[in-house]
Amino acid sequence: MLTLERLRADHADALLAFERENRAYFARTVPDRGDAFFTAEGFAERLRALLAEQHAGVCRFHVVLDEEGNLVGRVNLLDLADGCAELGYRVGERAAGRGVATAAVAQVCRLAASDYGLTSLTAVTHLDNRASMTVLARNGFTRVEDTTVDGRPGVRFVRRNLDFAPPAPSANES
Repeated sequence: MLTLERLRADHADALLAFERENRAYFARTVPDRGDAFFTAEGFAERLRALLAEQHAGVCRFHVVLDEEGNLVGRVNLLDLADGCAELGYRVGERAAGRGVATAAVAQVCRLAASDYGLTSLTAVTHLDNRASMTVLARNGFTRVEDTTVDGRPGVRFVRRNLDFAPPAPSANES
């Protein structure tokens, strides 16, 4: 059972450890955040900025905790406006391939509708990130257009009707 918690200041140590542990893993699919991000000072500054955005209602940031309470991922809703937001997520290497991203995205879709009053979400991923595209498809997102993500070919997805729960994947899809 996974738990999503809204990002708080007291997540700082666990979140920095998670980001440091997974830096090379994440850099395989998304641009690296740079050395300053991974210092205690740089991370603290970035966390303060994220919490300020969250407090202003611009974004909603979440940590994903496993059954033992270990931070295994993040799932975020960015640029909330007019009932819409952009979804972003990342799962650490140790939790990859175990359905964590699929479950976390499903939870945040429910939260987006019930707690944040959103009606649709968009997401983008690189064209070669099949795992991310699978997570989005399993959560009812529809591919809507090709795009460019960080200078690479990408795909944009959308999910409307957040109150609707997509069917669970069949046994051969999980």
